Amino acid sequence: MTAAFTRADRIRGLEVSEIVQISEEAATLRAAGRDVVSLSTGEPDFPTPSHVIEAAHQAALAGQTRYTANSGTPALRAAIAVQAGTTAAEVIVSTGAKQVIANAMLATLNPGDEVVMPAPFWTSYADIVSMAGGRPVVVPCPMETGFKLSPSALKAALTPRTRWLMLNSPSNPSGAVYSAAELRALAEVLARHPQVWILSDEIYRHLAYVPFTPFTEAAPELRDRTLIVDGVSKAYAMTGWRIGWGIGPKALIGAMGTVQGQVTSGASSVSQAAALAALTGDQSLLATRRADWQVRRDRVVHALNAIPGIDCPSPDGAFYVFPRITAAMEATGHATDADFCRWLLHDHGVALVPGRAFGLPGHLRLSFAYSQADLDKGLARIAAALEPR
Repeated sequence: MTAAFTRADRIRGLEVSEIVQISEEAATLRAAGRDVVSLSTGEPDFPTPSHVIEAAHQAALAGQTRYTANSGTPALRAAIAVQAGTTAAEVIVSTGAKQVIANAMLATLNPGDEVVMPAPFWTSYADIVSMAGGRPVVVPCPMETGFKLSPSALKAALTPRTRWLMLNSPSNPSGAVYSAAELRALAEVLARHPQVWILSDEIYRHLAYVPFTPFTEAAPELRDRTLIVDGVSKAYAMTGWRIGWGIGPKALIGAMGTVQGQVTSGASSVSQAAALAALTGDQSLLATRRADWQVRRDRVVHALNAIPGIDCPSPDGAFYVFPRITAAMEATGHATDADFCRWLLHDHGVALVPGRAFGLPGHLRLSFAYSQADLDKGLARIAAALEPR
């Protein structure tokens, strides 16, 4: 008799992210012959820069195909440290920024510890915290607030059990970018709560259409309890290379390294060589690509706001829009944003992600990191679906 499979308590209730589920469902429909436009994933349509690929090729030819140091190659850690104005001992390189976040939570959270996260937040934040034994404390930050956390809302969310505040600027999914003054105002609250650490996810920092301020620049007095999360996936179109990094106090980085050493050990040697080339090579492509995304952003925002029932603010960063769709849901008889997005996928051939996946229902996320042809086709289908009958 075969024993029944039982999930561990730590992952009970967790599933593959809704973004992945929707992407896989869209792929299944395509395989069945359906014409589906996917605007659901956050993956740049630009190629990895040629000099980065060549650096990886040369590294492989030179024999750089063995294990690296657990926390990253000395050369890459040094390059990251130079850019961040810190030391290599305060840098850990991981298999993507997601692993950096997981390392940090697994290294620091005890059962019941609380992590404050402004909603909308990247969908994996809450699940990573829960898997590490923590309790996500979600603070809704509606469109009227610019999708940003206010000092008063932060103060109200903090308790003696709070261990972390997770910030994401520029934000996935809203594109919100905190100004230096807004970060300083949050820092004033945090200064009175020394038990609270700050995780500042800045993976989209090169995709800001307004001035960007790193958290540690706005609040240098909190540097000794701040973890910066960054990587090459978005700005350099290197999602599949799986390289991200954390920058923080040496003791925290050491604890994260302990976790990483038991999960993956060092990241891919060839991918680290590629990331080094990305950081130290020609940076002009960043501005060129950002300008291209800004053009796409403006066209997408204009097109969505012309559709009845959709209210789309213009994001200040990243390559997503996060429009409010409550009027469109009501007009089409859909009780939830998930039902609305499922209808668009199955009846109109457009894959989008409902706002509930990011902790703020009544919205959807559309990625404009796609070709203009795909964006135009998808937007036309959304407009046709919501055309007044």
